[in-house]
Amino acid sequence: MIDHRRLGRELDLFVSDPLAGAGLPIWLPAGAAARHAVEEYVRELERRSGHQHVYSPPLGKRELFELSGHLGYFAEDMFPPMRLSADDEFVLRPALCPHHALVFRARGRSYRELPLRIAELGGMYRPERSGVLGGLSRVRAISLNDAHTFCAPEQVGDEVAEILRLIREAHAALGVRPAGFRLSLRGPGEKYVGDDAQWARAEDLLRGALAGMAYVEAPGEAAFYGPKIDIQIVDAAGRESTISTIQLDFDKPERFDLSYTDSDGSRRRPVMLHRSLVGSMERLFAYLVEVHEGAFPAWYAPVQLLLLPVDAAQVDAAAELARQAVDAGLRADIDVSGSLGARIRDAARRRVPYLGVVGAREAADGRLALRLRGGRALDPMPAAAALALIGAQVAARATDLLPPG
Repeated sequence: MIDHRRLGRELDLFVSDPLAGAGLPIWLPAGAAARHAVEEYVRELERRSGHQHVYSPPLGKRELFELSGHLGYFAEDMFPPMRLSADDEFVLRPALCPHHALVFRARGRSYRELPLRIAELGGMYRPERSGVLGGLSRVRAISLNDAHTFCAPEQVGDEVAEILRLIREAHAALGVRPAGFRLSLRGPGEKYVGDDAQWARAEDLLRGALAGMAYVEAPGEAAFYGPKIDIQIVDAAGRESTISTIQLDFDKPERFDLSYTDSDGSRRRPVMLHRSLVGSMERLFAYLVEVHEGAFPAWYAPVQLLLLPVDAAQVDAAAELARQAVDAGLRADIDVSGSLGARIRDAARRRVPYLGVVGAREAADGRLALRLRGGRALDPMPAAAALALIGAQVAARATDLLPPG
């Protein structure tokens, strides 16, 4: 069976070391390179859609999480407070929304600023039980692609529709194959905040956003502060989990006393939309490693072009081509160890999308013989043309290694 933990070891993507602690994987250079490419893509997608990025600390005072409701309703999923003195306690955050509420209230806000979209790829922490931890799919330190939109109630429908569009765009680029949509609703019990009217209004707004789409309702799966749309995936073992989410929250604007000045000068309460386009980097890559079997699309492959000199006489020429590729924005490397056949087999093991074989003839006339992942060999071409071909596929974030036609 395909398992991202095994592939992660084989491809040197990440390592879990008992000395670091369970559920705290370390991203190795190859995994970090792939993750960085995805993070850059997501940030740019968000920027182009009107999001403003912030940085906020991964911990806060106890009072912050008392105000947000997390300590009252979510404490069992939080690390214990760290006491510095009798009246100074800090908590590792289990979510980014309290800090983003502080961003909104950092100054007065006008209706002209709405919808205000605050985004961050930030750290949060949850004390998962050791028995459920595994690779990247369940961890204790989480790097979440998160954002919070503050908008007027009448803007909610359009905002949810735009978020769903962005999710579809990101999934297509990354190769995510959603298994279905879920409307997560309240269930029985006392773990929810807010009144019945708020919940009914929120649920109706999300049902309206899902009109015409196939989805299932899941009572008991809502966040403690509001209902949500969850986009589900299924891993190689058949386990279902949430990768993307949109959550509607009337509660935190009340708790943090958030308001904006409307066109008539009155003070109004915004609605807060929580959303993640691709979830946490950890769970995302656990899925991507398995769905692609380690053969990532070229645009986020750790090494995009590996140059293989046939013998020592072509090492300098291959090194110069690697330098040109790096200058062109590609992740390129050169391999001079062992026989050419062994190096080709190792590149296949590493799922490198493009190999560039540099023999005496190629070195002499400045050409490059590209070999694609999977074994297809292209006719030798000018080195500049080869780099342009790869660069165009990477820039287009194409799923194929060659342009159509």
